[in-house]
Amino acid sequence: MNKFKIAALVIAAGTTSLGAMVTSAAPAPVMVGGAPMYPTKNIIENAVNSKDHTTLVAAVKAAGLVDTLQGPGPFTVFAPTDAAFRKLPADTVPTLLKPENKAQLTSVLTYHVVPGRLSGATLRKDVMKGHGKAMLTTVQGEQLTVTAKGRMLMITDSKGQVAKVTIADVNQSNGVIHVIDTVLLP
Repeated sequence: MNKFKIAALVIAAGTTSLGAMVTSAAPAPVMVGGAPMYPTKNIIENAVNSKDHTTLVAAVKAAGLVDTLQGPGPFTVFAPTDAAFRKLPADTVPTLLKPENKAQLTSVLTYHVVPGRLSGATLRKDVMKGHGKAMLTTVQGEQLTVTAKGRMLMITDSKGQVAKVTIADVNQSNGVIHVIDTVLLP
């Protein structure tokens, strides 16, 4: 093989490797409920695609919070899964979704939202600074308590119920979602 062909092969191999590196540099979107969550989309645009959050999406629509959660934020949302809603007493969700209970539903949903973009790392640092716990004031006005158990973040509501963060740091264009396994109640 002559020198020109060898040089061309080396350059082609280098270009292919560089292309692979550039392509792999962009992180893959986090999967939630079988759907990719794109950091370029807002909270609502992503949530509607998660098969694990159909109850939450229906509740957000019933409470009239879609426009808010599509807004600029930033918001940190602790998003309970459908399984979390199934842990509630049997008639709770249908009762909350009734138009006459919109204020109560809004209170429950906004209790899951904190102003700002709080990553899992930030929450862990705040827990360490707070000697084992961090207090967050929700959009609803009451507080949540964040603790850590090993690498697992735990969120405790005003009733003492504890939710585990099962998927942290689902970045959105207007905030971040942390998937939780229990509905938080004010």
